[in-house]
Amino acid sequence: MNDSGAFRYRVRTEEAGRRLDVVLAARLDGPSRSAVAGAIREGTVTVDGRVRKPGHTVRAGEIIRGTLPRPARPDAIAEPIELSILFEDDHLLVVDKPAGMVVHPSAGHFSGTLVNALLHHYPEIEVRRDGEILRPGIVHRLDKDTSGCLVIAKDSRTQQLLQEQFRARRIDKIYLALVVGRVAADAGRIDRPVGRHPRDRKKMSVFSHRGRPALTLWRVRRRFSRATLLELKLKTGRTHQIRVHLASLGHPVAGDPVYGGTRRLAGTPLESARRQMLHAWRLAFTHPMEGRPVSVTAPLPPDMRQLLRALAEDAKSP
Repeated sequence: MNDSGAFRYRVRTEEAGRRLDVVLAARLDGPSRSAVAGAIREGTVTVDGRVRKPGHTVRAGEIIRGTLPRPARPDAIAEPIELSILFEDDHLLVVDKPAGMVVHPSAGHFSGTLVNALLHHYPEIEVRRDGEILRPGIVHRLDKDTSGCLVIAKDSRTQQLLQEQFRARRIDKIYLALVVGRVAADAGRIDRPVGRHPRDRKKMSVFSHRGRPALTLWRVRRRFSRATLLELKLKTGRTHQIRVHLASLGHPVAGDPVYGGTRRLAGTPLESARRQMLHAWRLAFTHPMEGRPVSVTAPLPPDMRQLLRALAEDAKSP
């Protein structure tokens, strides 16, 4: 999108079959989906030269054109926030994001974010697109209350190549999650589409009317009397995928207030969980500029370590 708000996009193969407003909102990376849908209804967006509805199902190769005013966004400011660096070279870095930190500024979170910290420690990072300076180097995201590995690009080319690896699912993302209850099987897979909850639009669900394919592989790392530590490998990257998939198994992530992870915890060590016990433990990818494999591991955060110790002690109690 240029300074006037005009844009032109060709629908990618992986976007085929999705709603026009969903595809366009993801591409524009700024306006909300409702703002995009409003523009489509007003006729300022065309598909192959024809005005369509927001729910139009796009096909690969179609050309989407239109004009949409840029939303006003607050400029992020540099803040001296400490960062834990797990890996760094001239092209990228991997940080250990703490639980409670938002990745980039948004409504209600204009300071204290990872972007604010990056602007302070790495003022030279300047990633551009269509002449616009974007939030510095953000390639992917973690929920506010999920801790662990997050990769940052230091230049536009590195960011582009890393994003391509994410889209092609060539990046290994391995998580550790402490879930409610004892999981009976030793390993398994959850292959259920994930999309917006049919009634609560702030949540995701495996019962969405327009869910997208989602696959999570898991195995048991350790069982406790009333909880299980799981290792999970994401094969797709849907919003809240792990949290939604595990809740669908009847074993929500402990401490997750959105998907049932705070229920049935009274009187157990799990009641001390103050956030979802989900940690992006390992990230493995091909270095985009050097072609060599990179594997980075983030140590378990103190609150998860403490809870695991409490569960182990609880198991010893008569």
